[in-house]
Formats: sequence, C-alpha cells, structure tokens
Amino acid sequence: MTANSSSPATGTPHKIAVAGASGRMGRMLIEAIRACDDCVLAGALDQASSPAIASDASAFLGFASGVAITSDLAKAIAPASVLIDFTRPEGTLRHLEVCREHGVNLVIGTTGFTAAQKAEIEAASREIAIVMAPNMSVGVNVTLKLLEMAAKALSTGYDIEVIEAHHRHKVDAPSGTALKMGEVLAEAMGRSLEDCAVYTREGETGPRDPSSIGFATIRGGDIVGDHTVLFAGTGERIEITHKSSSRATYAQGSLRAVRFLEGRKQGLYDMFDVLGLRA
Repeated sequence: MTANSSSPATGTPHKIAVAGASGRMGRMLIEAIRACDDCVLAGALDQASSPAIASDASAFLGFASGVAITSDLAKAIAPASVLIDFTRPEGTLRHLEVCREHGVNLVIGTTGFTAAQKAEIEAASREIAIVMAPNMSVGVNVTLKLLEMAAKALSTGYDIEVIEAHHRHKVDAPSGTALKMGEVLAEAMGRSLEDCAVYTREGETGPRDPSSIGFATIRGGDIVGDHTVLFAGTGERIEITHKSSSRATYAQGSLRAVRFLEGRKQGLYDMFDVLGLRA
C-alpha cells in the first residue's frame, strides 16, 4: 500500500506512525490509537539513545502491537499514511523532510518554532498535507473561537492579559497555545501581536499601554496546561479559561486531524479547519 492510500470508507484503518513513541505524549497517542476502531499503529519512532529502541511500542499497555520502536524514520513511516509529531522543532523539521520525500502526511503538535522554521513547514505543505496547531485539544480550539468573538466586542475599554501555567519540564515560554491565543486576539482587533505583545514586566514599567496584550507564564509541578485570558475593564472583568487535566485531549484531537487529512495530498491546515470553525 502506498502512502496516503488508507480509506476508512472501505474498512481500511488510518495507518499512523508516532514520533517520540516512548515519551508521555507518544504513549498517550499509542493508547488512543489502540482504542480506536478506525486507526492502527503502523510505526513508532524515537531517538537512537532511547532505552525503548527495539521494544514493542505497546508494551507499556501490556499488549503486543507487533510494531517495534525504531530510530530509523524512513522505516517507521514506510507502512504509514500519516506521522503524528509532538517532539521538538529541530526533530520535527528532520521528520518533515523525510515525510515530504516519502509522501506521508503530517500532524504537528510541536511548539516553539521560529518564523523561519514555520516557513519551512509551509513550503513542505505544497507537497504533502499538514495539520499544524500549537494545541490539538478540541476544547482549546473552541476556546480560541470564543476569544475571537470576545476580542471583537471588547476591543476598547478592556485590558487583555494571557496567563498560562504548565509543568516544570516544559522548555518553551510562553506556551504555543498562549501565543496562538494572542495571535487570535490581536487579529480580531486589527492589530499585529508582534507590535502589541508584552512578555516581561520588571521595575518601573510606567502606565499600561491600552493597546497591549500582556503575557504571564507559570511553570511548576505536573500542570498539564492551564490558560486564562483576562479582559479587565472598569467595574468588571471577564475571564475565559481552559484547563487540561490529561494529555488524552491532545491525542483525541490529533486523531481527528488524521481523519481530516484523509484524501488530502497537500496544504497547510490547523484545528479550525479540522473542526469546521473557520467560518
């Protein structure tokens, strides 16, 4: 079977490869795939230094999938129609190039990309289909839509702050989800986030610029991911909050992205496209 040829309509499941297969998110994805009737694990990838190399990807579930974890990406994606990647920017870009060469679609949940790296992904989307989102949670993306609506109505007279909290191991800040929230807010108000974002405050900062969007970052413990956008007006404040208690939401959203990519050969999409929220 060639890449991108699986078809649930004919009873053939989506054949999925998972990057970072022995990590927390990789294992959550493998568990979610196992629980789905229309998906099957076709490949499992990890770094060559991982002690999990050559072991069965589903061993942690007490189940033998017959798929061994490998550091050979070409081997991992050979039987797959799509790769799900929640790793690091540098790793994702290496995976991107191999997926492009082999015609395998990609679901990217990695965060922390630079503008230049995002341009590389956009260029690759002319040859393969890609869903990229800083947060694959269905709830988060519905929250983004609510923020878009709120920002249009509260564009004047309200100060906007984005507060996010994650576990102590997260390496980028603000989170990709917080930055996406800022982008949605800024765009809804006809601004550029690059021009109005305030990421740090220390010392004598002076009065708050009413056109700014502030960010506050918290890191600690095992917090999966909390995001609050505060609209602070005179005499009232509105808070829109999303809290994640499990990475399972990211896995389920990723599988919805996989289904969305069925039959698509090229293009760059996000979860608004997957969920039909674009309009």
